[in-house]
Amino acid sequence: MEVAFAELVRDPDASMDQIARAAGVVRRTVYGHFPSRDALIAALVDEAAETVADAHREGRDGITDPAEALARATLAVWEIADRYRLLVALAQRSVTMAGIKQRLAPVRKECVDLLQLGLCEGVFTSPLPPAALAYVHEQSLFGLMEAVNEGALPAAEAGRSAATTLLLSAGVPADRTAAIVAAALDRHQPTDDSR
Repeated sequence: MEVAFAELVRDPDASMDQIARAAGVVRRTVYGHFPSRDALIAALVDEAAETVADAHREGRDGITDPAEALARATLAVWEIADRYRLLVALAQRSVTMAGIKQRLAPVRKECVDLLQLGLCEGVFTSPLPPAALAYVHEQSLFGLMEAVNEGALPAAEAGRSAATTLLLSAGVPADRTAAIVAAALDRHQPTDDSR
């Protein structure tokens, strides 16, 4: 899986033969585990969705303020999503967006719960109901991934941009958003330059 991921990120059109050669196995071995290239990509997307769910949970663990929890979860997810952003673009060619959304349903449910809490506490002031706002946030993250992939947004700014965008769209005032994101970045201290 790691070799397949690396090969597909290096060359999004990599064939099963190329992946097998890179892994040091014959093509038949790869096909023994994955009946098609699409099945391999779907398995990589499943793994990515699980990793994103774990990061989202860990990012907000122990945080009671919904705005801070949203910022920290977004930064944690972005660090993982940044690794997978090219895979998401590739998966959109192989796995339907409906399939990707289905895989992210557990994370979306957690987002809805967090947004509901923030709306009830008056931390968020969005006119959208929590479920609709969760979809807006999800699509914002996909859009930011695409912006990075296309060179419209530097990868180094994407984590900060993602957290800021989600807080602002939830109705958190700009000055509070800036303070929350700055504090979350200080606490988060990513292992790479995913900010």
